Amino acid sequence: MAIVKEFKEFAMRGNVVDLAVGVIIGAAFGKIVTSLVTDIIMPPLGYLVGRIDFKDLKYVIKPAVGKTPATAVNYGLFINNIIDFLIVAFCIFLIVKGINSLKKQEEAAPAPDPEPTKEEILLTEIRDLLAKK
Repeated sequence: MAIVKEFKEFAMRGNVVDLAVGVIIGAAFGKIVTSLVTDIIMPPLGYLVGRIDFKDLKYVIKPAVGKTPATAVNYGLFINNIIDFLIVAFCIFLIVKGINSLKKQEEAAPAPDPEPTKEEILLTEIRDLLAKK
């Protein structure tokens, strides 16, 4: 029973929940970026370099024979994945840069002076009364 309680405390910590949310959003963001690369960026890029569809680029090691599929190195898919990674990495860089600049602005703002405690107020009144005598 202690393990269940310990696991519950671990799972409900703020960092674990934040990480889970980040992973879920990251997966969704990854799908968007993959679609951006595959459907938007790569077709014009392929057109510019001679009407090449990058996902069809491959080096065939052994051609297909009957029902046996071909053995090939799909370097075009690899190029797509590299571009995909670079776009995701750049977007994450921009997000982290924005968050860091917001943190710097928060740190730069000076903290207001704390309100005096009741004891300090009372001591100030006593000091003022003694000064008048």
